[in-house]
Amino acid sequence: MDDAFAAGDRFLLTHARLLEKRLFAASFLGQPPESVADALRGYQNGDGGFGHALEADTRCPASLPIYVETAFQALATAGAVDRDMVLRACDFLARTADQAAAGGAVPPAFPVIESFPRAAHWTEWTYQPALNPTAGLVGLLYQLGVDHPWRAAGEAYCWRQLDSGEPLGDAHSVKEVLHFLEHVPDTERADKHVAGIVASFPELPMFKLDPDAEGYGLTPLDYAPLATSRWRDLFTQAQLDAHLDRLQDAQQADGGWSISWEPPPGAAVNEWRGVVTLQALRTLTSYGRLTAS
Repeated sequence: MDDAFAAGDRFLLTHARLLEKRLFAASFLGQPPESVADALRGYQNGDGGFGHALEADTRCPASLPIYVETAFQALATAGAVDRDMVLRACDFLARTADQAAAGGAVPPAFPVIESFPRAAHWTEWTYQPALNPTAGLVGLLYQLGVDHPWRAAGEAYCWRQLDSGEPLGDAHSVKEVLHFLEHVPDTERADKHVAGIVASFPELPMFKLDPDAEGYGLTPLDYAPLATSRWRDLFTQAQLDAHLDRLQDAQQADGGWSISWEPPPGAAVNEWRGVVTLQALRTLTSYGRLTAS
């Protein structure tokens, strides 16, 4: 086992949440993916949504759409599907969309987050229904193979927004849209939107095409995190290699990877470092930079 991989494993064992430990075990140790769903049960509230700081930048116990997306991402990463868990969360999303009255869209969060510690960038913009996170949630439901009436409503909203020709926003919104376009069944319609997205990369806010750019931002590896990713071909091999070099070199002395933004004080720092360390290990092993065994 590579020393770098083993160091990352040790970091997760000593710093990460149970969820990331279970995801590591499902990804690399052959453990059953259902264990990831078991870890998520403690985050699911009685209303079907997920809460309890599942997305670590907000320390809120109440259900939020961003927490639902985080839960669905974990299930998709593990290859686990708990239909009852997912359908209950979809009921929550449907009620949220009805209350938002924005044509099927949901917002990332609600004003309830203001009563709890949160990162400074979690402000009023997160209360607006938008492609972020609606597009990502719809894409994840297709990826998980779970149907629900809200999925159709959310999909219709996403197509209307994409067909309008309006700018998609920042790099996070583009990531949500690319996940949607990757998994919706109408691939011909999806492919028609990809060229315009690629053309936006040079001026896209919070997108770091240059691996040496300082500060926070998403990179090509956020859009193509695995060597098998559908969107790998949106970038040259030289671009991917440069970002893989940077990612590989960024491992810290304790075996984990650091974060480039300021989370709320307390547990969130190690929780996020566990998330990004697991992501780094999955990406680097997939692209052949590290060997798990």
